[in-house]
Amino acid sequence: MPRELQFQVSPEVANNEILLVNFVAKLLQISVKEIQKVIVLKRSIDARQKSIKFNIKANVFLVDESFIESIIELPDYPNVESAQEVVVVGAGPAGLFAALQLIELGLKPIVLERGKDVRGRRRDLKAINVDHIVNEDSNYCFGEGGAGTYSDGKLYTRSKKRGDVDRILQLLVGFGASDEILVEAHPHIGTNKLPQIIQDIREKIIACGGKVLFDTKVTDILIKNNEVDGVVLQDGSIINSKKIILATGHSARDIFELLDRKDIYIEAKPFALGVRAEHPQELIDKIQYSCDFRGDFLPPAPYSIVKQVAGRGMYSFCMCPGGVIAPCATSPGEVVTNGWSPSKRDQVTANSGIVVELRLEDFKPFEKFGALAGMEFQKSIEQKAWRLAGETQKVPAQKMVDFTQKKVSSSIPKTSYVPGTTAVELGEVFPDFLTNTMREGFAQFGKSMRGYFTNDAILHAPESRTSSPVRIPRDPISLEHVKIKGLYPCGEGAGYAGGIISAAIDGEKCALKIKESLN
Repeated sequence: MPRELQFQVSPEVANNEILLVNFVAKLLQISVKEIQKVIVLKRSIDARQKSIKFNIKANVFLVDESFIESIIELPDYPNVESAQEVVVVGAGPAGLFAALQLIELGLKPIVLERGKDVRGRRRDLKAINVDHIVNEDSNYCFGEGGAGTYSDGKLYTRSKKRGDVDRILQLLVGFGASDEILVEAHPHIGTNKLPQIIQDIREKIIACGGKVLFDTKVTDILIKNNEVDGVVLQDGSIINSKKIILATGHSARDIFELLDRKDIYIEAKPFALGVRAEHPQELIDKIQYSCDFRGDFLPPAPYSIVKQVAGRGMYSFCMCPGGVIAPCATSPGEVVTNGWSPSKRDQVTANSGIVVELRLEDFKPFEKFGALAGMEFQKSIEQKAWRLAGETQKVPAQKMVDFTQKKVSSSIPKTSYVPGTTAVELGEVFPDFLTNTMREGFAQFGKSMRGYFTNDAILHAPESRTSSPVRIPRDPISLEHVKIKGLYPCGEGAGYAGGIISAAIDGEKCALKIKESLN
């Protein structure tokens, strides 16, 4: 049996296999020659002290112990070409992992994606960045892989109670992700590596007899006697099915409007909204690592910060070390920001959403929209930002200290946001309660992270798509919609996930419930 050890080492030792084995040998007071293999199980950084350490959890195999290199393999997926069909609307992580689980259970997924395949999306991303043209069906939010594909690929989740996180990580490794994601405390694939993994998942679905249809937008859901009967597509064709997984993501406003129009019960949901703040990565490194230069063995530093400001939570969201800010509008006439990092996190800037929690009462000016009140609140800010920045994909921007002092910044330096920025007093973008909360909050942030509160930081507005503004209620046992049989609201768009891992888990759960209902 291997020995399980937990210990701390320097960054240099943590990143060098030979030095790590030598350290373990000294720890066990044995010769290096007696160690067959050190397998790192978990790794995290402890930067609380001036001398930064890596926390390591590892299994140590001695030379006389049996050791077999573990190889992660995909499940033995059956061919489901002739099996019962299940419609999956949306090819984000919830939809794709639902499809894989359906195949594993012997059911045939028909995945309908309004956007393009993962490679085809790139032309539309270039169009929004360079030409300021928004394709409503193909952008950073819509298309194969969903919002996560070109938005970082963070795999960290606090949702351990929602399901088997390790299973999802192992499936991703089976489809080509680095096995480092099984070890790191905050695993991350990277925007540059995700497209191939997503493509391989799609090819597996098709090879097993499932279908994945692109440029296929659902415009109606057929219902008979409070039970789904299929979907209508944009070209007027119909796909009949008694089981539909609705995994359309947090930005599919047309789906929310469709459900509301058809009196399929939905409800407004609180979410969070704010700005995306960009700092020099070197500055964040200095703050987090308490050093002038992080060296060769430490990764670009992330940060996480939470404050209670005037009774509201204000916190960092989707922090991207060594990353860039991207334009994430899904319709003309609006601007939206988000952030992402490549796998190496080697850009010179760091960015994070800095958002304030909203409450249902904040949507009161939009109460005439009923369950869509939060969505309309969200839209109003995105559209106002678009107008103030010049009615292109440029975004309103302001230096951080200037924002707290209500001063329009005299100049905005070039940031990582490719479409560009327009100097605006951001108090014009947001309602007063949000503006005042953020102004006070940034000053508080600066007290906790000395150096953070600076005019070297540029605020881009708005960061508004943190989670769905709508919840599609479902039965907690069957996971079917509370009133429509056979409809399975799923993932972030339905209000049941918050990121790649939790969305994938929720997709699998819905697939399992469908199989259970058929037995």
